[in-house]
Amino acid sequence: MNNLQRLEMETKGIKLDQSELTVYLQENDLQPFTEYNPQSATNKRNIYRSALSVLESIANSPKTLKNIKHDDMTVSDFATNIQNRIDQLEYKIRTLKTDEQAQLNSNTFMLFDK
Repeated sequence: MNNLQRLEMETKGIKLDQSELTVYLQENDLQPFTEYNPQSATNKRNIYRSALSVLESIANSPKTLKNIKHDDMTVSDFATNIQNRIDQLEYKIRTLKTDEQAQLNSNTFMLFDK
């Protein structure tokens, strides 16, 4: 699986051209056709950052919101739900470690007094 396929998996149900998804990946330091490495914390974090960028662009587009029509969900429900998902992704991104932070693996704080 490459990075583009992983981003499509994360943004399931959102129809965007591959060229648009490629831009989102490149803006977050990922190459679209490079193999996705699930063991890499940095790679995973950048995929989530790319998905967040996709959701933020949808949330900023009134035209997109007007076209969303489901039997049991109104446009205002969609706006609320997408904002909740954006908040969840932002929290997840903040809590994920990068590869460098994972290697240090130190959660201790040392305070020295002279």
